[in-house]
Amino acid sequence: PDPRRTPDRGTVRVTLRTNQGPIGLTLDRAAAPCTVQSFLHLVRHRFYDRTSCHRLTAYPTLKVLQCGDPSGTGSGGPGYRYRDELPTDLPPAPTDPTGVRRLYARGTLAMANAGPDTNGSQFFLVQADSALRPHYTIFGSVDAPGLATLDRIAAGGIAPTAEDPAPVDGAPALPVQVCRAARHQR
Repeated sequence: PDPRRTPDRGTVRVTLRTNQGPIGLTLDRAAAPCTVQSFLHLVRHRFYDRTSCHRLTAYPTLKVLQCGDPSGTGSGGPGYRYRDELPTDLPPAPTDPTGVRRLYARGTLAMANAGPDTNGSQFFLVQADSALRPHYTIFGSVDAPGLATLDRIAAGGIAPTAEDPAPVDGAPALPVQVCRAARHQR
């Protein structure tokens, strides 16, 4: 995407049609203009179509579904990276006595990353309030029907493995495929 033509106002609606149900997203250009532009670029080029949501977490302070990796391994991406657009106004996480972690509220849409300025295509949907260091770009929110879909996925649990019969981090037991990601027309 051309960063010179990056809008920084308004919202854009996108729907992830998954095999588990629709997940409606509202992207916030003011919060993270470059992130929204990149996400829309990937949607327009059907990058997310036929990809899986490869990771579900059920830690006491981290409950997210992670998607956006075409390889399904957690290490794939679009072949480019861009800078963080980190939130500065998140409240402290009430479960963190150190005050370092911030509240990523239920319904938050944020970029997954591998360190500073490594955003690509992977993103996560917050299924329940989570406590994280503020190192993840927030660029939108999940609508009510999307949260119901997330709740169904989370209720299915995490697929057990030979090494961990009761995991809190891993592939969703109910496999999640993004059949189509589409922007809503005005």
